[in-house]
Amino acid sequence: MTMTPVPGSIDDTLALLQNANYVADRSLATVLYLALKMQRPLFLEGEAGVGKTEIAKVLAAGLNRKLIRLQCYEGLDVSTAVYEWNYPAQMVEIRIAEAAGQTDRTELASDIFSERFLVKRPVLEALEPDLNGPPVLLIDELDRADEAFEAFLLEVLSDSQVTIPEIGTIRADQPPIVIITTNRTREIHDALKRRCLYHWVDYPSAERELDIVRLKAPQAGETLSREIVAFVQALRAQDDLFKAPGVAETLDWATALCELDQIALDPAVVSDTLGVLLKYQDDIARVQASELTRLLEQIKTKPDETQPNL
Repeated sequence: MTMTPVPGSIDDTLALLQNANYVADRSLATVLYLALKMQRPLFLEGEAGVGKTEIAKVLAAGLNRKLIRLQCYEGLDVSTAVYEWNYPAQMVEIRIAEAAGQTDRTELASDIFSERFLVKRPVLEALEPDLNGPPVLLIDELDRADEAFEAFLLEVLSDSQVTIPEIGTIRADQPPIVIITTNRTREIHDALKRRCLYHWVDYPSAERELDIVRLKAPQAGETLSREIVAFVQALRAQDDLFKAPGVAETLDWATALCELDQIALDPAVVSDTLGVLLKYQDDIARVQASELTRLLEQIKTKPDETQPNL
């Protein structure tokens, strides 16, 4: 099986993303191209719902590589993320050795701490060779993990290897393609960031978001698509929202409005479906109380200022 090569230029990288229906800007394509060519991890930071995780999925699909995802959470440790020993199988092996009269403890220890008793978790799995080429290792929402977990990743990010005390160092023949995402709920240590190329994934411009809606929610008509994007962009401009809607919410809202057979934004339907866009009751109440009518009037009466001009 032939390994799919990485893109040979920024334009090729942009085309790879576009062919997988990911609407990217050139700055993202540039840093992704450099990460692939330099074989460096890519650290993606941005608000939730802007498409960071999707980049890893699209890259794996476009390069025909295996996607290995490590979803981070509080309490994540080495036994869940990197490796652990199959203790029940080891105990069975010890009992069999005892029954057979084996007394050499060194030989027994060497046997039970061998790779056949090693349970490989996502990080260690990503270091294994693959016929299609190095896999894409997605370390998703690293900021949800404890700070101590970051230290476990330094060896992997620097040298594409993992040291297991009982058997030594396991090193990848070819480094995996590592994508790290964070929603910036806390700061990540500089020691980890220094080992990566960094990119901030921002909310898209109105023009790019309209392209995304057209591509991902083609069932929405042109008028509805434009009004959806204009309304979401206006919401993001509000300073008093606890959590502005991301692209994922925009697409969910477009789908919801189509399911309700809407061809344009209607104040009553918008009010009833705000829970698709906004995830905090205080934000919903604030918009319903004072902003909803004004935003809709702004969109309807001043399209040149509020809607994408394509």
